[in-house]
Amino acid sequence: MTVVLLALNLVVFIIVEIHAAYDRAGLQNIFQYFALSNDGLAHGKLWQFFTFQFLHGDRWHFLVNMLFLYLFGKSVEESVGKKHFLLLYFGSGVVGGIVQSILGFAFPTVFGAQVVGASAGIFGLVAAFAMLDPNREILVFFVLPMRAKYFLWLASAVAIFYVLVPAEPYIAHGAHLGGILGGVAYVRWIIQMPFSLRIPSRFGPRRRPRQLVKVRPGAAPWLGGKQDDAEELAPDEFISREVDPILDKISAHGIQSLTPREKQILEAARTKMGKR
Repeated sequence: MTVVLLALNLVVFIIVEIHAAYDRAGLQNIFQYFALSNDGLAHGKLWQFFTFQFLHGDRWHFLVNMLFLYLFGKSVEESVGKKHFLLLYFGSGVVGGIVQSILGFAFPTVFGAQVVGASAGIFGLVAAFAMLDPNREILVFFVLPMRAKYFLWLASAVAIFYVLVPAEPYIAHGAHLGGILGGVAYVRWIIQMPFSLRIPSRFGPRRRPRQLVKVRPGAAPWLGGKQDDAEELAPDEFISREVDPILDKISAHGIQSLTPREKQILEAARTKMGKR
């Protein structure tokens, strides 16, 4: 999905560049219709919360955003999967657009300009990256080594500062801050939600007639000892003994801290509970 997003952004960028070179009026129509603006929202163009994420102001804006999308997107997608990756990315972009729009309506002379760019969604990916693997070292500006959690704090501080002291009117710091908030919220309340709260949506209602799950020696080597084919575990016991400790580890250290064996346990749990 990271590569697909890169390709879609590139296609849109090429279309915009062609209009910029040969059809200035058409270019203005594109931005008026698809860029995020107070006027557009006031006239019911709510799709702008989505479409502004594919437009960019110039070539450097596009290249920098795509570089960060590639660097952080690949890692986050590998950690959370395609579905969560897309929801996280576009959800953070929408939250960023909402925050910027609120500031725009409240202070139109300062924050009322049109907003374009993928940076709100990208800042959501940065936030997710830092929360899932906070101690991972990255190179800021490809030179300065810094742990991911400190980079997130730095990015948040810069966004907050320029929202309070708007010295850069052509940079949507409100969208950046909203993207960070969206990424943090998605990881904290959806990806890292306690397993007991996720059971109703992913594995069916928690309170169901007591059923048994067969555990075979080859299918569950993490249980230790030899299991007889006739031996069975109740789902609640299986969850509390094998799965809950792994989910506690995810909440404390991020999903990337799991070992291959622990990931295998989670996958087995999904399969077994899905058959209930």
